[in-house]
Amino acid sequence: MKRIALIGGLLAASLTVHAQTAPATSSPAKKELAARIVKLQQPGIDNLARQLVEQPAMQMMQQAGIALQQRVAADRRQAVAADIQADARKYAEEMGPIARDKATRMAPGILQPMLEEKFTEDELKQLVAIIESPVNRKYQAMGGDMQRALGEKLVAELKPTIEPKLKALNPTIAGRLQPAAAGSASAPGK
Repeated sequence: MKRIALIGGLLAASLTVHAQTAPATSSPAKKELAARIVKLQQPGIDNLARQLVEQPAMQMMQQAGIALQQRVAADRRQAVAADIQADARKYAEEMGPIARDKATRMAPGILQPMLEEKFTEDELKQLVAIIESPVNRKYQAMGGDMQRALGEKLVAELKPTIEPKLKALNPTIAGRLQPAAAGSASAPGK
């Protein structure tokens, strides 16, 4: 994903600096360069597919966690939570490869024409050089460590500010849900 963001930023910068339009048909060399860039973006494409599969499962697990607290006896919560996690993991393991394969098949047909249209052959060569540069690879390899370090510091800095607000928000939300629950409980008895 970081590589796609990098390429997106480079696309925007290049389009601003070089307001050139590509010819209607691309040369074989230009087509090959665009295909190479798409291939170099495979980790980002894989990451996008994984996120598309995992995001709804994570949202469901969050909702399930809330429901567990409200609907499942305390002595059964851990076992039910483990079962739900296993179900979500099974879903991700099954759907992840399907989404990744579909994204891999679709990417060239979508991304290559965009690259060929918006970039000159020389610009595509420059992009390949940037993406393949050892400095860029080293920077990309640091991505997880940089995000983790920033995330840890951000959590530490924001925790004193966020926790009191969350504690205040919790009874407010609970209070709003009380009338809705009471209203729906009395409705069937009418």
